[in-house]
Amino acid sequence: MFKPNMFDSHHHLLDMSSSAHKTPENEMEFIRDEEFESKSGTDIMEAPNSGDDQDPNQRPNKKKRYHRHTQHQIQEMESFFKECPHPDDKQRKELGKRLGLEPLQVKFWFQNKRTQMKAQHERSENTQLRNENDKLRADNIRYKEALSNATCPNCGGPAAIGEMSFDEQHLRIENARLREEIDRISGIAAKYVGGKPILNFPQLPSSEAPRSLDLGFGPQSSLLGEMYSAGDLLRTAISGLTDVEKPMVIELAVAAMEELIRMAQTGEPLWIPNSDIYCTETLSEEEYVRSFPRGIGPKPLALNSEASRESAVVIMNHINLVEILMDVDQWTSVFAGLVTKAMTLEVLSTGVAGNYNGALQVMTAEFQVPSPLVPTRENYFVRYCKQHADGTWAVVDVSLDNLRPTSVSRCRRRPSGCLIQELPNGYSKVTWVEHVEVDEKAVHSIYKPLVNSGLAFGAKRWVATLDRQCERLASAMANNIPAGDVGIITSPAGRKSMLKLAERMVMSFCAGVGASTTHTWTTLSGSGADDVRVMTRKSIDDPGRPPGIVLSAATSFWLPVSPKRVFDFLRDENSRSEWDILSNGGLVQEMAHIANGRDPGNCVSLLRVNSGNSNQSNMLILQESSTDSTGSYVIYAPVDIVAMNVVLSGGDPDYVALLPSGFAILPDGSTNHHGGGNSEAGSAGGSLLTVAFQILVDSVPTAKLSLGSVATVNSLIKCTVERIKTAVTCENA
Repeated sequence: MFKPNMFDSHHHLLDMSSSAHKTPENEMEFIRDEEFESKSGTDIMEAPNSGDDQDPNQRPNKKKRYHRHTQHQIQEMESFFKECPHPDDKQRKELGKRLGLEPLQVKFWFQNKRTQMKAQHERSENTQLRNENDKLRADNIRYKEALSNATCPNCGGPAAIGEMSFDEQHLRIENARLREEIDRISGIAAKYVGGKPILNFPQLPSSEAPRSLDLGFGPQSSLLGEMYSAGDLLRTAISGLTDVEKPMVIELAVAAMEELIRMAQTGEPLWIPNSDIYCTETLSEEEYVRSFPRGIGPKPLALNSEASRESAVVIMNHINLVEILMDVDQWTSVFAGLVTKAMTLEVLSTGVAGNYNGALQVMTAEFQVPSPLVPTRENYFVRYCKQHADGTWAVVDVSLDNLRPTSVSRCRRRPSGCLIQELPNGYSKVTWVEHVEVDEKAVHSIYKPLVNSGLAFGAKRWVATLDRQCERLASAMANNIPAGDVGIITSPAGRKSMLKLAERMVMSFCAGVGASTTHTWTTLSGSGADDVRVMTRKSIDDPGRPPGIVLSAATSFWLPVSPKRVFDFLRDENSRSEWDILSNGGLVQEMAHIANGRDPGNCVSLLRVNSGNSNQSNMLILQESSTDSTGSYVIYAPVDIVAMNVVLSGGDPDYVALLPSGFAILPDGSTNHHGGGNSEAGSAGGSLLTVAFQILVDSVPTAKLSLGSVATVNSLIKCTVERIKTAVTCENA
């Protein structure tokens, strides 16, 4: 509680400090003598009035006599004083003999020198105290003025000092601290922005070599149309921030950082542990509103709230993790299964001291579940990175939709992000918080339990994906060939090239399997969940894809089998002939194997399909299987034998044409399921399986797509689905 006399203590301090450091008159007399000596440089008082080395038998003279010292004598005694300011009798005699002075003269000189140094030190202290007192006096005046204008938060009338609660005092202090940080970041932002928005637009391809896609069966659209076909959200974002909005964004980012720290570190009653098998926590909405009254405003009625928190130790140092999160290209690559596209629209600050501490950037991103049945979530947000006093790094996102009230958003991102704590041996502890408000009405019914469980977009999926990708990156950086690798890979360069090719294959598959606004799916038949959806695109002058018309087809359905059982069946080369129609029942042999994770299912393989037909050549297939606690993938693509030989010898894998196909295996979100693809306890839950194919239907990009090609692909994917259902359900029985 504030007290009426809380500021009086500062006045006592002023009085005490001014009286406690007064110089006695006898000392001031020495100071005046020494000032005279310092001016002449050669005079010394022979018999001072007082001093710590005063000889009691020496009777002080009534008249002060001065002897002039030579410059040499003063320099020698100054030098000796630096080494020994209190010489004894023996040292004084030796020094006097050497300089031609009496020991008593040497004694008095050292005594006066010590007094002079003491006076100089006290003058310095007095000046410092005087400055501090002036500052305290100014603070007193400012505080009294603020308190005299204080108002009651309940009635709006004048408030007495004693009526202010402890919480209000704490909030005032907290607001002052946040205001200092806002001012600091504003200064940084002004340095780099200069009042002008910095927009990083996507580089559009030239008109001679368009890379735009033929979406669905409609007219061809440009890349700009693809990137911003989502509607108001991105069109609003691309217009850039105004000078009025930038301080608001900075203030919002600072408040979001404070909220993230507390959300990550606070337990009950803010987070309530659940008794379910997922070991999750539920955010108390009432406690959240009470703890964080500021922010982006109340939750719209049409949106549902999703909040989750997860921690893990990952095999990557904290500096690299921060760089991945702040570099939009690396972020999109590492979280390819979650982030379909992302852009940095404006950089308000690049950070200080050569790192990302204080970095602030405005971004857009689209988040997905690998299925056409779950709409993507688009966000327009600011990302802020800060290193805290204890060495912990934090990166926070918060939506900027409230800046543009005219924009309509189906998803708002409340302060979300992660805390990164450095651990020994290159490891880091990551604590992730996801807090969004989203319209889930368009989610298909078979995916709603998964979305509601938090395994689709929640913190558990972000952390599991990061942990898995850190394993992949650690494997790719190995300079030798681990003992777990087998087959025809004979050099570290060939191993790295094959892993790089597999990474591009996975990113290409993930970018084309979801319901991204970049492309449009067309449903071929019926209205059920397992309907086949297709889209077409033209590939021209892309060294990573074969030229021509590519037809993509995908379908999602539920299986009464655990995700682990489905994953093990689909990744096993020995059971491939049971579902892969294109292999024509040929024997599948693993030519190379690269383990890139703790789980045996995390690996990259090169498969050879030995055709039983002598008229048909053998086929090579590059495959990567990956699993974590929230989902699994089996992704593959046929590869040219000549091109693959170049890769295995360490050649550039970017020019190998790929059309990835594969499977995304997710838990169904039911309460009796214990985990994802790598969980041994996951035998009771069902699976959500997405099958996606890419097939080159015509090698001439200008050719027209025939209905016969569509019918063939539709028949192919439906037949594959039926084979998988039959095989895994019989095996499960």
